[in-house]
Amino acid sequence: MSQDDIIRELVTLRDYWRYAISCFNQAELSFGHGTTTAGDDAAFLLLDTLNLPIDALDPFLDARLLPSERKLLAERIETRVTTRKPTSYITGHAYIQGVRFHVDERVIVPRSHIGEILFSEYLGEQGSAYLPDPFAVESAVDICTGSGCLAVLAAKFFPNAVIDAVDLSADALEVAKINVTDHQVDEQVSLYRGDLFGPLKGKTYDLIITNPPYVDHASMDGFPPEHRAEPAMAHDGGEDGLDLVRKILAEAGDHLNPEGGMICEIGSGREILEEEFPHLDFFWLETAESQDAVFWISAEALGVTGQG
Repeated sequence: MSQDDIIRELVTLRDYWRYAISCFNQAELSFGHGTTTAGDDAAFLLLDTLNLPIDALDPFLDARLLPSERKLLAERIETRVTTRKPTSYITGHAYIQGVRFHVDERVIVPRSHIGEILFSEYLGEQGSAYLPDPFAVESAVDICTGSGCLAVLAAKFFPNAVIDAVDLSADALEVAKINVTDHQVDEQVSLYRGDLFGPLKGKTYDLIITNPPYVDHASMDGFPPEHRAEPAMAHDGGEDGLDLVRKILAEAGDHLNPEGGMICEIGSGREILEEEFPHLDFFWLETAESQDAVFWISAEALGVTGQG
């Protein structure tokens, strides 16, 4: 079936959703960049392409599409199948808890559990038992910021805070700059290029946020094409996935204020971490998809005392 045939025969969003699901299943695509099934991935591609709310497919299913829209959708469905790139690279957007961010192949597609935790703690009805009062946070840093999405969210959640964001990749920081500008937090967020805490020159913070590369080499060897399309350095956590986490734990105390703490995403390395650091008091945070992928640790647990 030619693309002209597709554009002529398929006229509603429902038509294109069904067609995309069939194509994705036939091609045995992989998911995991914010979607987990062919149906969800197809819905995301269609809705984001048409600038429709990504969580509201049903109201638009029987809407007839313009010829230009049908052509664009057909092209993007074909691109998803033939290139195996994550859908976010095709539409140019990713979402964390409904907040839209620009992404492209210079950065990993953001899908951090930390965004969910921040939303549930600071936008919920109950206060947090571990994270600081959002209005009391005056300084925060996002280590390994990538696309800058967590730094942007931090600026929204901590209205009184100055936010620093660090990444080793100059390309990633260019994308982060786009998102900082798009979300109008330029005056609150500063971007730094460097290795972890390297460019921060002894600065200390009330809160450290970090979602570092934490995939082990065995897992990277088994990546499907969708994951291989992302920058390898954004995944590579060393042989067991925890090389950067160890470095961050070793340095974090030097960059925390006494009443502060750190929230860190590590993937599946809890057992290794707890065995290697039995003296550290990790508080594991539950999310919709995990019970032990993210931990909170206080400045006090990292040995920070007094005023400095």
